[in-house]
Amino acid sequence: MPIVTPGKRPAKRFEKSKILGGKIQRGKKATNTELNVIPMVDMMTMLVIFLLQQFSSTGEVLYMQKDIQLPDARHGQTIEIAPVVAISGSQIVVTGEKVADVADLDRDSGYLNIPGLEERLRDEKKRWEYLHQNDVEKKWDGQVNIQADKGVPFRIVKRVMYSCGVAGYFSLNFATLDLGGAEAQQKAPGAG
Repeated sequence: MPIVTPGKRPAKRFEKSKILGGKIQRGKKATNTELNVIPMVDMMTMLVIFLLQQFSSTGEVLYMQKDIQLPDARHGQTIEIAPVVAISGSQIVVTGEKVADVADLDRDSGYLNIPGLEERLRDEKKRWEYLHQNDVEKKWDGQVNIQADKGVPFRIVKRVMYSCGVAGYFSLNFATLDLGGAEAQQKAPGAG
């Protein structure tokens, strides 16, 4: 049985009839409809422009939190993508997940390690190893970016550094604000 387009059809005895067969044939509409692609093209153009404006060629390595004021530095390097340990006045966060409260760490000052931080960093290391298990050229470098507030006591930063080392992260990078470029412009001749 052949495949036919849906719609009204005359009975077999009326197909050749000039009266009833022709009536149904004349009322038949074309099945080819055109799709208006102009709104779709406009929307895709807007999306492409939006995504291009949001694109960063260097990538966002650190998310600046409101409650963290970074110290200033005159000489530094750009940091690479690695897990971020953010230490604010109230909590310690690893890649967006809270692992400890600073007030709790002040109370139990007997130990240097922070178990929640170590566990989260080990999970990050396992995830990295799983992602790069087939890439022989990529070696584990053990980098972690520490983003600490100016007002956080050093004993807390020391405990974070110790916990990072225990978890297998031996290359610590501290995030600072670049002050070298601003002073160089002020000291330049003709900059008044």
